[in-house]
This record gives sequence, structure tokens and C-alpha cells, in this order.
Amino acid sequence: MSVAVITGTSTGIGLAAAVSLGRAGHDVIATMRHPDRSPELKAIAEREKLPITILPLDVDRDESVANAMKHILAERGQIDVLVNNAGISGLEVIEKLELSEFQRIMQTNFFGALRCIQAVLPGMRARQSGCIINVSSVAGRIALPSASAYCASKFALEAMSEALAGEVKAHNIRIAIVEPGVIETPIFEKQSHLSSDGFYPQPRRQDALFKASLENHVSPFVVGEIIREIVESDSWKLRYPAGPDAEGLLAWRASMSDEDFVRLFGTLDDEEFCDYVISNFGLNIRPYLQ
Repeated sequence: MSVAVITGTSTGIGLAAAVSLGRAGHDVIATMRHPDRSPELKAIAEREKLPITILPLDVDRDESVANAMKHILAERGQIDVLVNNAGISGLEVIEKLELSEFQRIMQTNFFGALRCIQAVLPGMRARQSGCIINVSSVAGRIALPSASAYCASKFALEAMSEALAGEVKAHNIRIAIVEPGVIETPIFEKQSHLSSDGFYPQPRRQDALFKASLENHVSPFVVGEIIREIVESDSWKLRYPAGPDAEGLLAWRASMSDEDFVRLFGTLDDEEFCDYVISNFGLNIRPYLQ
């Protein structure tokens, strides 16, 4: 079984991936910034007697990543799988978005993954074996107005992953990009939602879209199981849309011209936008726009 390191396991997809891999017998090192503040995974692991070890790791800090990986290698001897899941979100138009907030999101979602990748690659290359799974989003291929920082971080993660796949294939290291749609996780509760004035309707529309989509209650274990399947496969497939709406959303965006996409979000009034969403996605967002 694989030694698998997962970041951002306190809740949501990271927790689900840790449990799914642990239940399958993999040696899971589940990392998070503050283990003492997030007892849920520990309770599950103890109750089910799963092979999950919880360690502190802050992907934003070079020293934290280096120390955690050094400790894991000293204890386990190798890292077979890295799942970069740690991530944060935010909802604001670019004019109102503080540069420090944009940098904060990029720091965790993109540079945090890069730190961890660079920490595990030498060992994987030396063994000529390994698997790196980067948890992106459909927002890594759909640039949603008012989610510019989050989308930019995921677009960057996808570009880096694709380039990395070409670099390390000759060393027998697999790269996979997981692209969840709307999944019921605390990331939407935790996201910064800065106050906009009345010039831009996009933040409240996006907020309404997310809330209406969450009524479908898609469990993060849907994504956790996909991650387990990737680990246990020998597939070299690069991208994995995840969740019941992911492939449909990606196909919808691919079917539109850039100009039609901009018009949809940039010129329709609230009523027209609600009609479009109901007609195309079956989501009644009107109650959330009130």
C-alpha cells in the first residue's frame, strides 16, 4: 500500500480523501495547519482504526513544509503519493479586491502546492515512482467573474500540473488534476466575502449560484473516492472532473464563445440572469438574490 501525504485535511475534500485512502489500507499522513482545532478526522480514524497519522503542516510556510516532509521521510522512508488539497476561496470583484487578499489566495492555492511538489519530487525521481494529485476545480477552466483570485490560482495550478506532467513522465511519476464542481464543503463558509458597492452585481449572483447549487448536497466523499481510484490505478489520465455537475459545467463553457460568456455575466439584469440559470441549470437562485 502507498504512503500518501494529503494537505488540508481538517474538513471537506481533504478529510474525505484521507478517510477513503485510510479505509482502503493506505498509510495516510493527513496534514493541516492546526490539528488541535479540527478533531473530526482524528475521531473517525480512532473509531474505525484507520492507518491515518495527523501532522501539522502550513503550506504557506517553507519551513513548515520542509520540516513535515523531513519528518515523514524519516519515519516512513518514502512518500509514494502527494495530494495537494489545501485551499481557500474568496468572492469579490477585481476593483474592490485588496492586493493582499489576492496574494493570500495565490499563496495557499498555488504556491502551497508548489512547495509540497518540490519537497517530494527528488525522492520520487530517485525511486522512479510516484503520484501527485492536485485538487483544482472547474474554476480552473471557467473564469467566474467576482472569483478572479480563486480562478487565477486554479488556472495557474492546472498550467503548472500540465507542464509538470510532461517533465516527470520519463521518471514514472504520474500527475493528476482533480476538478470538482460544487461540492458541499466548508470552503464556501470560510471564503472571504468583501463588501462591494452597487456597481457590480456579480458577487451576489455568484453567491446565489453557490447557495442554490449546494442544495444538491454532493458529499466530498464523491471526490475522495475519485482520489482513491487514481492512487490505486495505473492510469496516466491527466484531468478528472469530479461530481455530478463538473463535466456538464465544463461542456457548457466549452460550447460558448468568449464573447457570449462575457455578455452573460456582464450585461444581463438580475431577472434575465435568473431566467438563464433556471433554463440552463435548473437552479432557482431568485430566493438567494433577495
